Amino acid sequence: MDLVILIATGLLVVATLLPIWRHPHWFVRGMDFPRLQLAAVAALLILMQVLLLDHAKAQTWLLVSVTLACFAWQLWWILPYTVFWRAEVKRAKSPSPDRKLSILTANVLTPNKQADALLRLVNQHQPDVLVTLESDAWWQGHLDTLQQDMPYSMKCPLDNLYGMHVYSRLPLDETEISYLVEEGVPSMHALLKLRSGDQVRVHFLHPTPPSPTENPESAERDAELVIVARKVVDSDQPLLVTGDLNDVAWSETTRLFRKLSGLLDPRVGRGMFNTFHAKYPFLRWPLDHLFHSHHFTLISIKRLPYFGSDHFALFTELSFSPVRGEDQEGVKADADDKSWANSIADEQDVDSKDVPAPGE
Repeated sequence: MDLVILIATGLLVVATLLPIWRHPHWFVRGMDFPRLQLAAVAALLILMQVLLLDHAKAQTWLLVSVTLACFAWQLWWILPYTVFWRAEVKRAKSPSPDRKLSILTANVLTPNKQADALLRLVNQHQPDVLVTLESDAWWQGHLDTLQQDMPYSMKCPLDNLYGMHVYSRLPLDETEISYLVEEGVPSMHALLKLRSGDQVRVHFLHPTPPSPTENPESAERDAELVIVARKVVDSDQPLLVTGDLNDVAWSETTRLFRKLSGLLDPRVGRGMFNTFHAKYPFLRWPLDHLFHSHHFTLISIKRLPYFGSDHFALFTELSFSPVRGEDQEGVKADADDKSWANSIADEQDVDSKDVPAPGE
């Protein structure tokens, strides 16, 4: 048993240290994902070390100390996405109906044919905007039934798992579909007009994931996040970015996006809202995101019920409250962050000037 505990502790240390390397290989970046699971493993290991190892040996307390350090490091990343952290976004107070904005973000999973289940969620929650990822021509045929109530749309049906659609009750102007980093991987950009007449710049993203089957490295995903973040950071416009970013909320690269963009994450201080994988309760991560500028406060955010996809949908209600939200701040970028971002963008030879800026 001593040997088993020693080997398990060693593997935990490797899994904890690997993301610090910042290499874009899918396995290295993938170690950002299971921080919650690794924290649980560390807690179990500490219990085993205390109960089963010889307390008289210095090696025992060395193992306990190392495992405690791993446990604390994993908690440092995930605790902001619990109720034990201060909320980054204020709760809306008496939101005006004309200044409300609700968005339903859903990765539908192309082979999933339960369109009726998603349409029921849309009819139940009545979002102002629906954005779907992985939606192909078949999905478009079913989603088009929404157009009587959601007449404004952007459509990019693809059969490569990167199709994207937006349906909106609110007017969409200056719409543009772009391929920022990779051919066949679109993003959508528009200027959305609230019922109050206020305009909001919106970016819908779905970069490729790092995986052994789809993409051996995270370089393209990271580059797309970097250039979008750089494009929005100097804007005074109300801004919103949402989509399946194929990255967990607490990862170094998502944190880099937040630092570079200055956008806020309404999940901080409220919960993880894990959206993937819908069928495996013990292997779930927050891959679907919504970030916004300080102009908004939060009415509600929730994960919606299963609709046949490997993702749950994310439903977010915001209030356009520029005065109340004026002093809201997220995390800040330092020189090291900016240098890392430069290397990511340079490696893919992409630039923020290629990102559309509706309204500017």
